Amino acid sequence: MESISSRIQSVSPSLTLAVTNQAKALRAAGEEVYGLAGGEPDCDTPDFIKQAAYTALTEGKTKYTPAAGIPELREAISEKLKTQNEVEYEPKQICVTSGAKQACFNAILSVVEEGDEVIIPAPYWVSYPEMVKMAGGVPVIVETKESNKWKITAGEFEEAMSPRTKMIILNTPGNPTGSVYSKSEIEAVVEVASYEDIVILADEIYEHLVYDEEKHVSVASVNEDAYNLTITVNGFSKSHSMTGWRIGYTAAPIALAEALVKIQSHTTSNATTFAQYGALAALKDPKSEEFIDNLRGEYDVRRQFMLARLKTIPNVSVVEPKGAFYFFVNCTELGLKSGNLCDKLLTRYKVAAVPGVAFGHDMGVRLSYCTTLDVLNEGVTRFEEFCRAH
Repeated sequence: MESISSRIQSVSPSLTLAVTNQAKALRAAGEEVYGLAGGEPDCDTPDFIKQAAYTALTEGKTKYTPAAGIPELREAISEKLKTQNEVEYEPKQICVTSGAKQACFNAILSVVEEGDEVIIPAPYWVSYPEMVKMAGGVPVIVETKESNKWKITAGEFEEAMSPRTKMIILNTPGNPTGSVYSKSEIEAVVEVASYEDIVILADEIYEHLVYDEEKHVSVASVNEDAYNLTITVNGFSKSHSMTGWRIGYTAAPIALAEALVKIQSHTTSNATTFAQYGALAALKDPKSEEFIDNLRGEYDVRRQFMLARLKTIPNVSVVEPKGAFYFFVNCTELGLKSGNLCDKLLTRYKVAAVPGVAFGHDMGVRLSYCTTLDVLNEGVTRFEEFCRAH
């Protein structure tokens, strides 16, 4: 249709949603499908968070809020960032958004002009390049190495830079790889970014899901240059099982923060009012820490189970994920493009996985452990049968 803008015509639909819909269609037809494609915790939102939202509703908190969010929530986020992330933002530097996805898009839109380049390490979360395109920018994909745990190096970053580079996206812990950047790795990237004042979009939505002896390091916390260049994105979807609530936030230097609020005021006006009170409880209620600890502990059990199983499968390789709740499996030796691989895996073996092409690496697949051990066991068993048959 000619009236659709060329900018939107260049945007690809979400393959993760396509896989989910295909699996749902098979289930509706009576098939048993083993879902390893999920991108959200498989438990419910904690009751104390639901109750806070319910109380807000009964108290009539159903009207507009300030575009940047209710003051109490912005203050709580400010305190959280100071105590948990060792980075200081005043409440006026924080903007509450309709999910971390909107936070990412607002961040890109606030910086990127027509033709500007944004460096995106691959494998990447599916929406980053499409958001850049929608903002009129040009995604510059940098293929990372499995031998470096799928993390971009300062040298690879510098080699990809051009006079048009305006931003680099760092996702730590990462989706789909589970990679976690160390402080020294972040410092090296920041040093390169500081040469040309390149903005860093730091997507830290999986910060609470970090395993073994790894520590989450917030990008903005490593030094003054990092603070001045970074837009921090975070939210409640993964840590508090609040995916459907759509509550995220940005934290940024004051000039960028003001731009982010301006964008927010002309898009959704504000994040859902009563959902903000749920997020406030997620930050303030003492039961929150116990919930996160239990969630992380459960996912660590599943992670270790899958790692042990995947390491025994021929013709594939995995890097042990230190964060998030995914494995990115390198299937190069199978000789199948990821779309073809995942289609056969679903139709013949009834296992749903996300093709690596969605993440910028067409010879791999993402497997999620957001499901029960029984489903993981059967799903990985069938994945192994598939691999041995090829």
